[in-house]
Formats: sequence, structure tokens, C-alpha cells
Amino acid sequence: MTTLRSTYWLIGIGLLCSLAIPVIAGIAVSDDPLIPETVAAGLNGGAAFGIPFLAVFMAIIGIFATGHEYRHGTIQPTLTALPQRSRLIASKILVVSAVTVAVTVFSMALNALAMLVFWGEVPGLFEDPLRSALLGYVVYTLIYTLAGLGLGLLFRGVPSALVVIFLAPLIIENLIFGLSFLPMADWLVPVVKFLPFSSGARLMSLNLMEMSGEGMPDFDYFGRWGSGGVFAVFAALIIAAAWILFKKRDA
Repeated sequence: MTTLRSTYWLIGIGLLCSLAIPVIAGIAVSDDPLIPETVAAGLNGGAAFGIPFLAVFMAIIGIFATGHEYRHGTIQPTLTALPQRSRLIASKILVVSAVTVAVTVFSMALNALAMLVFWGEVPGLFEDPLRSALLGYVVYTLIYTLAGLGLGLLFRGVPSALVVIFLAPLIIENLIFGLSFLPMADWLVPVVKFLPFSSGARLMSLNLMEMSGEGMPDFDYFGRWGSGGVFAVFAALIIAAAWILFKKRDA
């Protein structure tokens, strides 16, 4: 990871995109009192209601951590230096996980500093539900990154993994969610709570009942950590499949 310039560029861009949310909010509405929703959106860079910028860029780093081995043909010298394949994958997972958690916490601290500049306070930081939502943001970013790492290893390259990591949450899951509102496709309603990326987003939510309402389908969502478990199982299945194939296939 340290030998790739893209690692530093992606982390830097992710931090700046995330920081832009509290800065823009501070410029626009700093005269208004802070509410929990504003604090949460500022600290996680708007990940809960828009594109999770930092999670996406860290997922790309996860893809590069495995996919670049095949793209640049470095997998053979890597395995020559460390022929124990399980140890190699475990080390990649540990290093990428550590970097992801560190960058995510640093990003939240940076965003909190920006909010302090504009508002002079960050209320409710260590109180639920904000505390749980922020912890969920760290877990969400970590799982998202590990899913990218697994996809890079599974497809043994970068392009296919990038397509899946963007296509699944932005198009496929949104399409299934939208179709579930149609009477002719109401059989999709029970499926919605098992959509991995959408379920993972509930880790960051302050109000877990926000999707319920009159005239809306009853999606019967899992709770915060149950929904996170759905996302974690999705990432674990990808990594497990990639791990098994990595041990069986030629380099």
C-alpha cells in the first residue's frame, strides 16, 4: 500500500470530500443551532444521506490492495517471498483494516474540528443515538473496504471489482428498492432488508424508523447491528470465496 501513490491520493481525496460537507454546512447554516442530524451528517461527511465518499475511496484502496497484484504481475514475486497464501491474505486484511479504521477516525476528528470552527461546539458526541451512529459509520466504512478487497481478489483484477462496488449500491439496490413500491412487484418487499449496501447504511442512521410511514411497504428492517450483520455476511462471503479460489488457482 505504501508503494502505491494512489493510496495517498485516494485517502487525501476521501478526506477532502468528507470534510467539504461540514465546511459547506458551516458556511451555509452556521447561524442555526446544531441538531443531531446535522452533527451526524457533518461528522460522517454526509455518508448517511448521500454518497459515502470516504467509504468508496477506501474500498478502491481495498481493491487495489489485491487487484493490483494481478494487474501489474506482482503476485508471483509476492508469493515467492511469502508462499503461505492464507498468511498473505490475512496480512492484507489486517493492514487494510487498520488503515481504514485509522483514516475513518481521523476523518471524523477533522470534521469535528471544522464544526467547532463554525459552531463552537459538537453536542451529543458521546451520547446515543449519535454515538452509536458514529461507531456504525466506522464499521460501515470497514466492511465496505473489505468487500472491495475481496472483490479485487475474487476477480483477480481492478476493473470488474470497481464495476461491482459501484453498480451494486448505486443502481441494482436502488432499482430493487424502487420496484418494491409497485403492487406487481410487492414480492420484493421482504428482499429489501437483505440488500447488503442498503442494510449497511442503517449502521449510520440516527432514526432507524425513518423509512416507515403511511402508504409505504413494511420492509421489516433489522436493527442497526442486525442490518450491519447483513452487510458483514455479504463481505465475508466474498472474502471466503476469494480466499478459497486463491488457494486453489495458479498465480
